Amino acid sequence: MFADLHMHTTFSDGTFSPEEMAQAAQRHQLACVALTDHDTIAGCARMAAECARLGIEFVNATELTAEIDGVEVHILGYFIDLVDGHFLANLVKFQHARQQRIHEMAAALQRHGVPLQAEAVFAIAKCESPGRPHVARALVQAGLCRTMDEAFERYLKKHRPAWVPKFKISAFDAIELIHHAGGVAVIAHPALNKCDDIIPPLVEAGIDGIECFHTRHSTAASEHYMLMAEQLGLAITGGSDCHGMNKGKPLMGGIKLPVSHVRQLEARARAIREKALAA
Repeated sequence: MFADLHMHTTFSDGTFSPEEMAQAAQRHQLACVALTDHDTIAGCARMAAECARLGIEFVNATELTAEIDGVEVHILGYFIDLVDGHFLANLVKFQHARQQRIHEMAAALQRHGVPLQAEAVFAIAKCESPGRPHVARALVQAGLCRTMDEAFERYLKKHRPAWVPKFKISAFDAIELIHHAGGVAVIAHPALNKCDDIIPPLVEAGIDGIECFHTRHSTAASEHYMLMAEQLGLAITGGSDCHGMNKGKPLMGGIKLPVSHVRQLEARARAIREKALAA
C-alpha cells in the first residue's frame, strides 16, 4: 500500500489532466495520491472524482512558493478545505502574480528580439497558475526554440534574459494559511532548496512535516531528512513531483511512500481542525 503525495496537472505546470494523472496512479498500483498544483486547488475535485471511480484514496493539496531570510522554500499543504474562503482569496492573489510574471517575461523576450506575446503563453497554459514551462512550450511551438531545455538555457533560467523572480510569500504566512484551511504544512524537496538552516525556525512556526523522499533526493539525502524529521517530531512525506511529460518522462512510480505516513498526516490535520474548533 503506497502513496505519491507530490504531483502536478494541467491546472498548473503539468501535462496530464487530473483524470490522466489518476489513471497513471492506478497503473502504478498506488493506493493514495495527492494533487499539489502550484497556487491552486482547482483540479482537486476532478481528480478526487476519478480517484473515487478507480478506488484510489485522494488528498486535497497544493504547493506554495515562500521564503524565509531570503531563502526560497516550497510549502506543501495537505488535507486543505476546498471551500475555505480565506485560503481561496489568497490563492487568487498568488495566481494574479503568476500571470503578471508571464507578461513581464514576454516583455523581456521582446526587448531581446524574441517576438513572443504573453497571450500565446496563456493560450497554451489554459490555467490560472501559469509558469515558466508554459513560456518554454510557447517558444518551442512558435519555432523560436527547438526544445524546452533550449528555451530555459537561452532565456528562462536565472541570469538569462527573460528570467523574472517569482512572487514569494513569507514561509510563516504560508504555514498559517494552510493551517487556517485545516491542512498540514510540509517542507517540499529540502535538498533542492538547500534550506536546512531555516528548518528550525519553520518548526517553531508550526511546520508539520518534511518531504524526505523525492525524485531528485539521493538515498543519503532521504536518510538525512528522515533523521531530522524524527529528531524534530515532524511527519515524513514523499512524492515523485510528477509533471506528466513536462520533464521528458512522467516520474510517477519512482517514489512509493508507505500509506502509514498518510495516516500520520491525516491525524495531524484532524488535530489542527480540532484545535481551531476549540479556540
